[in-house]
Amino acid sequence: MFDVLWRAVAIGIGATVLMDLWAILLHKAFGQPRPNWGPVGRWVWHLGDKVFHDDIGDAAPYAHEAALGWAFHYFVGIVYGIILVVLAGAGWLAAPTFLPAFILGIVTVGAGWFLLAPGMGAGWAASKRPNPMRIRALNLVSHTVFALGLWGTALLIR
Repeated sequence: MFDVLWRAVAIGIGATVLMDLWAILLHKAFGQPRPNWGPVGRWVWHLGDKVFHDDIGDAAPYAHEAALGWAFHYFVGIVYGIILVVLAGAGWLAAPTFLPAFILGIVTVGAGWFLLAPGMGAGWAASKRPNPMRIRALNLVSHTVFALGLWGTALLIR
């Protein structure tokens, strides 16, 4: 059981690292702003009081919000790695295939679109942002990269 758990955790971490490397590549090659995990940390900090904010920037700051945002980002990646192994089954670890990872990667976009974005004041699927379709497209591509990371990490540690 511990073997399955550590692999699931490693898969989530590996996928999150690949997603972060993708963000760095987009920044270096195309000038795409890097993700700012500070507002996410502020949102997490205030979850006990409120889930949906009109603008997370109006919420009281938290001294360690960037660190909390990064930690939450990796925590979520680990949770998704565990969910993948639970849903695909321990047998998937012996012979990982891309489809389960891809399905989970695309499904997880929903958490960002329907919880995180409106929670921080960006509206459903970033509808209140000036460029929601661009944001949505980048979300789908980034979560596809995350799926590749789930699958690739599983292949590396099988």
